[in-house]
Amino acid sequence: MQIGCHVSISGSIDKSVDNALERKCTAFQIFTRNPRGWHAKELTDSDIENFKTKLKASKIDRFATCAHMPYLPNLSSPKADGYEKSVNSLIEEVERCGKLGIPYLVTHLGSHLGTGENDGMKRLVQALNKAGQVKNDVTILLENTAGQKNSVGADFKQLGEIFKQLKPSKKFGVCFDTCHAFVSGYDLRTDKEVEKTFDEFEKFVGMGNLKILHLNDAKGELGCNLDRHYHIGLGNIGEKGMAAVIKFIVKKKIPIILETPIDDTRDDFENIRIVKELA
Repeated sequence: MQIGCHVSISGSIDKSVDNALERKCTAFQIFTRNPRGWHAKELTDSDIENFKTKLKASKIDRFATCAHMPYLPNLSSPKADGYEKSVNSLIEEVERCGKLGIPYLVTHLGSHLGTGENDGMKRLVQALNKAGQVKNDVTILLENTAGQKNSVGADFKQLGEIFKQLKPSKKFGVCFDTCHAFVSGYDLRTDKEVEKTFDEFEKFVGMGNLKILHLNDAKGELGCNLDRHYHIGLGNIGEKGMAAVIKFIVKKKIPIILETPIDDTRDDFENIRIVKELA
């Protein structure tokens, strides 16, 4: 079972491996840079070498690691300046992941800002296809959204439509977020509902395209579109549903990444321990 969480790179990027091992992770996710700004500090040769050396020594499979795009880019934006910066940011992140040897880059799909889903999807596909031209082995993973107003890619059918337009197809995959799926209307609370949801995912997107699972319980109710992650088993998906998802995904040998809160209720260590128990 490949299980871990999003870990900090504070201090230097190789510290992420230390943080993952400290939490007994066999998979992990990072930001390669400050996620709250446009500027990315250049990766030095020593940054790259130290990260790769520590990762190799850790025995964590390289294909159980991923990076996540920063928060500011909006790949569906109608605003020319912001859109250009977003596309450049995506290209830059694909290049950074390639240097670090990280095989997967997870990206949010953005907001059309009221201009309509079709226009948003066109801009998104154009952005992704441009980044797909980067010559390295990094796979860009499209993350399903929570279905907030003006968002793109919450519905599996729409996600599949976007996915089919991406070229070359080998440069793209999907990251499935359980909280996002649940609050956008896909029930995950029982074995039967989990099977039904993933059958629908298979129909429109294809399980073969699923490379990473974001395992998060949901603060919000089914179909409420509230993107608030919660501790495993303590949210509205609940322990039974979380266990069903975990068992299904472990059988498929897909790495599981937690993006759960750290607060007085639980920390990363405890959420990871609970997942292992539920498995």
